[in-house]
Amino acid sequence: MSARTRSALAVFAIGSLALTAACSKGNAGAPPAGAGPSATASATSLTDLFAPPKVTIGTAQDSAGPAVAPEGVVKGGTVNMIDRDDYPHLDPGRVYDNVTANFHLMITRGLTGYKRVGKGDYKVVGDLATDAGQVSDGGKTWTFTLKDGVKWQDGSPITSADVKWSMERLFAPFITEGPPYIQQWLTQDDFKKAYGGPYGGKELDAVETPDDKTVVFHFTSPHADANYALAMTGYGIVPKAKDTKEKYDKEPFSSGPYIIAKHVVDKSMDLERNPNWDPATDPIRGAYPDKWHLEFGYQSLQVTDRLVADTGDDKKTFSFYSHVAAERTQQVVENPDLQSRLLKQPSPYGDYYYFNLDRVKDIKVRQAINYAWPTKQIMQISGGPASSVINTTILNPSVSGWLDYDVFGMKQHPEGDIAKAKELLAQSGNPTPTIVYGYNDTPTEERITVAIKNQLAKAGIKVVAKPMNTKTWYDATGKVDNGLDMYWSGWGADWPTAATVFPVIFGAVRDGGYNQSHLKDPAITAEIKRIEGLADAAEANKAWGELDKKIMETVTPLVPALNNVGLQLHGSLVGGAEIDPVSWVVSPNTIFVKSS
Repeated sequence: MSARTRSALAVFAIGSLALTAACSKGNAGAPPAGAGPSATASATSLTDLFAPPKVTIGTAQDSAGPAVAPEGVVKGGTVNMIDRDDYPHLDPGRVYDNVTANFHLMITRGLTGYKRVGKGDYKVVGDLATDAGQVSDGGKTWTFTLKDGVKWQDGSPITSADVKWSMERLFAPFITEGPPYIQQWLTQDDFKKAYGGPYGGKELDAVETPDDKTVVFHFTSPHADANYALAMTGYGIVPKAKDTKEKYDKEPFSSGPYIIAKHVVDKSMDLERNPNWDPATDPIRGAYPDKWHLEFGYQSLQVTDRLVADTGDDKKTFSFYSHVAAERTQQVVENPDLQSRLLKQPSPYGDYYYFNLDRVKDIKVRQAINYAWPTKQIMQISGGPASSVINTTILNPSVSGWLDYDVFGMKQHPEGDIAKAKELLAQSGNPTPTIVYGYNDTPTEERITVAIKNQLAKAGIKVVAKPMNTKTWYDATGKVDNGLDMYWSGWGADWPTAATVFPVIFGAVRDGGYNQSHLKDPAITAEIKRIEGLADAAEANKAWGELDKKIMETVTPLVPALNNVGLQLHGSLVGGAEIDPVSWVVSPNTIFVKSS
């Protein structure tokens, strides 16, 4: 990914705009129950449906704790969470997906974070820091002061040395999965070549600690959005004294409101209160339950049926990301007794079926697959129009810069245009190609894969389907030599603009990177760099939208997937449940257990 060269003016201009979800990949703005948008939703309805949350920069006063409590909050008790997968990484430096980042809110703190001040209303505030940062030198220097009383789980103080160490360790060879922004801004685009991490005794001079409470970042160019970047879990703080390198991924040390009391990998996890977390220092996390019991291994149908039944301990149960199973969608949205426990939130992500351009080199084949794609069938399998709308773009409609277009006529022919696909294949170098398609090994994805296989066969394309482990999905598809021709992935802007989409998903091609299509096009790379340098935010947004369309027309590196509308249930004694519009998972920050 290219380091940003946008001016401070441009970034501050977008600072109060919509924020979509950070990282790659499940109420307000969603259609009413049983009245989902049609498969040919207009640009206006898409814009309304995917209306983004408001995000502004908070003050020092906003950065003081405690967090804003939800209505009717009750403290104490044990809440249960059930989901499909355990978390692949407990080391914050190795986290770059929304679900794991959401979990880390309970054990990891950073310099900044997102404070919920109301539904759909957020502020970037100081988390461990006293404010969202002080910028100088035209945006090249950022200074943060740590709050009094912030401690690790053993009661030792969190110091500026811990912050510096946490940034330096991200350069180490064993950390490949996290975000690249701060590292690049401190050094260069290929930051791993600039510095090898602190374990050999060498420090990074670009991060200074004049005293135990002060941290100063010196970037090579202006970056007025550093406080957004530092809010990402990947920049969460790790204690220098407790850093065990690779082993830290299994035994993290908490700075948040909870500690991991017990963890049976892939089965369960129990959290208990961190006695050294002080809510007076934390404007973000409510931490209302005394304990959390998390269980893994449940498919969406199991989760849905348990939460519909709402019996016994399941009344105190919810899911971070399991959506209402496709088989139960109509039953749930049409049942008036479930509406008070049904959460609805459109996805802020772009979802894609990527082509591996190293293997699927003929653009005619890629375009043919786009024309033949069984969009309508996939929508029906996924739960129908109540849970998704047809998407034809790379950017999500909630991202600044989104341009509505439909290069391959998916809205006009949602069932697929086989005749057009055959026409393009006849013009290609291989009119009967074979595609190795990797998919998440879940019941719904199995059915979707069958639909894709049968549909593409009509055009003369053979699909070899390869089921893959859901927990290690990103690690497997993130390898350059992954052995696949097509595979799903998703991406959400890391903060308010397409400038955190295209430079990442079409950036450097490397193991653990996020250029899943392996696109290497000098003209597109040059255009990305040009747009990043634009000082006018409106001009840049227009250019991102035009680039979106150009990439699909001239390269076609992917098939756009559906824009999903998340539908989730929770138990009747779970309070404060809300799908976070930023992360698109249920945030732990407002959850509480009702007394009755």
